[in-house]
Amino acid sequence: MNTRERFVGTLTGRPVDRVPFMKVFGGRNAIKPHWEEQCPGIKDSIDELLQFEGRHRGWDRTLVNMDPSRLDPPRIIEDHGEYFVRDRGDGSIEQIHRSGDYNRHDVGWPIKSLADWERYRDKHMQVDDPVRFPKDWDDHVKAYRDRDYPLQLTHRGVYGFARNRMGDENLAYAFYDAPELVHQMMDDYTDFALQLWEKQCVNIQFDLIECWEDMACRTGSIISPATFREFMTPNYRKIAAFAKAHDIEIILVDSDGLIEDLTELMVEGGVNALYPYEVQSGNEVARVRERFPRVGCVGGLDKQVMARGKDAIDREMERARGLIEGGYFIPGPDHFVLSDVDFAEYRYFMEQLREVVLTTVPNQG
Repeated sequence: MNTRERFVGTLTGRPVDRVPFMKVFGGRNAIKPHWEEQCPGIKDSIDELLQFEGRHRGWDRTLVNMDPSRLDPPRIIEDHGEYFVRDRGDGSIEQIHRSGDYNRHDVGWPIKSLADWERYRDKHMQVDDPVRFPKDWDDHVKAYRDRDYPLQLTHRGVYGFARNRMGDENLAYAFYDAPELVHQMMDDYTDFALQLWEKQCVNIQFDLIECWEDMACRTGSIISPATFREFMTPNYRKIAAFAKAHDIEIILVDSDGLIEDLTELMVEGGVNALYPYEVQSGNEVARVRERFPRVGCVGGLDKQVMARGKDAIDREMERARGLIEGGYFIPGPDHFVLSDVDFAEYRYFMEQLREVVLTTVPNQG
């Protein structure tokens, strides 16, 4: 079996010889600056050294632009030395610190009213904008046809797209004060995505649709079940209908925070896999597997054990082996590693995980 077959088979419950060995978070996607000092050249060779399978996180995405286009040039509004404030080019204002692990957050947003959204949509969200597809798209299509790794269609999130244009707090009020605005944004973006997916599916068979949401904190979902079902479920059902019509077997949702209860709402809408099930937020994959035995889980391993030494890593590997044996699970760190982890510790974690993956057969079905 190849990586593509193992990925799809694992998350859909079909028999596989083993699960794929995927970085999920890390590798060339997230090199810590001090790793290069500890191991010169590692930023160019880490994926090959650690023998990760697949591409990008293990599954890849096309280069079609699913974000707003025709932005103005970014401009720095304020510079305070340790951090600066920048307009990204569409009225989104971000504060960026020049050091630290999580060094960027938004402080201003372009959408405050339905009129704002209509202007923004008409300027930045045109499906037929020629810059959405790379100029060498035909060459990419040929490469995708011969691939041995999973390939996704990308959705920036039913909740996620709206929060990034309004801010979490503003969006929370808008669900009650301006529901027509929220409905319009969520519906418009999903319809926009469906149209772009249709163009891509003409020549490519995809393995999954991935939706980025990040709509939970340490205590659970940011919005209530009733709000989810009113605003989000109809759009997820559109996504599920598209997937069924195009023989795409996996709808994967990316959300940080405690997502165990959110899983149930996602499943109602047609989602059948989620990640990363952050341990530090209280998620436990074994519990998820008991509650939702046919939902695929990705990630689920505590990244923080990397900084606690080999014994802690070894214990986490035994937990990983048991989870793999239970089926529907692809292991990986539950988020990007932090600056307190040296390269040797990350390498040990990943090399031990690879050994577990190669020697453990999941009990699917």
